[in-house]
Amino acid sequence: MSQTKKMLDPDPRIYDFETEYELGQDNVRPFGLDIHNPVFLISSILIFAFVLIALANQEAAATFFGWLRPWLTSTFDWFLVLSVDAITLFCLALIVLPVGKVRIGGKDAKPDYSYAGWIAMMFAAGIGIGLLFFGVLEPVYYNFAEDGGARPLGIDIAVPGNEYIGVVGTIHHWGLEGWAVYAAVGLSLAIFSYNLGLPLTLRSAFYPLLGERVWGWWGHAIDTLAVFATLFGLTTSLGLGAQQVAAGLYEVFGIEPSPTVVVLLIIGITMIALGSVLMGMDAGVKRLSEINMVMAVGLFLFVIAVTGIGTAISRYFSVMTDYVRLLPALSNPFGREDTSFFHGWTTFYWAWWIAWSPFVGMFIARISKGRTVREFVICALLAPTAVCALWMSTFGGAAIDMLNVGGAEGVKATVIDSYAPEGALFGFLKELPLYGIVAPIALILIVVFFVTSSDSGSLVIDTITAGGKMDAPVVQRVFWCTLEGLVAIALLLGGGLAALQGAAVSTGIPFTLVVLIMCYCLWLALKSERAKI
Repeated sequence: MSQTKKMLDPDPRIYDFETEYELGQDNVRPFGLDIHNPVFLISSILIFAFVLIALANQEAAATFFGWLRPWLTSTFDWFLVLSVDAITLFCLALIVLPVGKVRIGGKDAKPDYSYAGWIAMMFAAGIGIGLLFFGVLEPVYYNFAEDGGARPLGIDIAVPGNEYIGVVGTIHHWGLEGWAVYAAVGLSLAIFSYNLGLPLTLRSAFYPLLGERVWGWWGHAIDTLAVFATLFGLTTSLGLGAQQVAAGLYEVFGIEPSPTVVVLLIIGITMIALGSVLMGMDAGVKRLSEINMVMAVGLFLFVIAVTGIGTAISRYFSVMTDYVRLLPALSNPFGREDTSFFHGWTTFYWAWWIAWSPFVGMFIARISKGRTVREFVICALLAPTAVCALWMSTFGGAAIDMLNVGGAEGVKATVIDSYAPEGALFGFLKELPLYGIVAPIALILIVVFFVTSSDSGSLVIDTITAGGKMDAPVVQRVFWCTLEGLVAIALLLGGGLAALQGAAVSTGIPFTLVVLIMCYCLWLALKSERAKI
């Protein structure tokens, strides 16, 4: 039964979240399934229709998505940037305000996972293949591509001290503000589920505003939008990952990266993800996340050792100082002249992070019981920002150094001369020793990230479409895992990278409003929980 306890305390700060709603009461159970009616049916039918239409009209889909992304990111730039700014300030405030003492699950709740396992799963779910795909690509592109037209704020790299402005721009996209979106959604879901006894689904966070109407069509619309945002945000990463794996196969084994190869890779890796799904959370996602982290740390340590530890540390503190100094300007949507950087990258990233937020938010909510609000926000916001910045400054900064002395021809060919972003990492690794060993390891790491994202994503979408149930039949997760692969294939064949990004942006923008309202509802719930202590 999903029912909060009615508080007898007359304290006006304590809100009454009591509901008669029973967990799973709207579910139907055909063929041994346990699915929410109508969220599951509407979501799956519309997504299947999208796949069929995109595959049957590949040229039209390519044209449409090629137009959609730039139109959306240039039209709604101010809305996306101001919204993410507001979400970030809200999360930072939670760290220092008294509500930070509230514990997810109640004052006696204990964590289900160790710090190491918790942070590993949170980080692997939140980043996916992003570090590997963009770690070299972005800093180099901002510094050198488009004859400098893509540089953040139009800053001149010829001026001493600005050599790594491309790294600063990259950290902006992978740092504080993106993780704040994840933290806000994750904390909302965790508090309304574990503290207030509501189902672990997006609609529950709107109970303070909608009351019992949240179990009706208002709630159905919120959860259905969350499914679409999650699916399209996730398949963007899966598509990028498949393209990068194809580039790696060419580098390591000489296999040409044709569309057929990319499709076969998505099918093959989706099959591996299905195996992880069948193994369950602890044996599947948790173990793969820990493998991810060990391999990623190993690759990072190798790169920092061969490119110079002292140089990397000095560069890191320099770019972090510049990041903090330039953050207000980078977060301002008005009067921007660096349109290639701002519209081509920043506004897309914010829509993409928001599209991913139901997926990552629900996943980290599921694994964060027993943590305080302050602990949760710090570990979900500040720690990942510091780690992402260290990775980007090490890989991207070293690539910039190589290009400045006339090296890194592979990076130059794939990022500057002709834009083939999936090859940037391997072009960089080719400049380092032991390439024959390191390249296959990087390839395996990309695959494992791919599998972890697919497995985690299917878990989250299944929870939403099962009405918040966390123990739904495993065949439902298999269904969503398979559908994720089909959507990624449809998008790649119907427009490639532009289609993937256009789909993510199209769902991320409307979901931005959902996240903003969630923050308000979360504040009401946290004030109520704090008053009970």
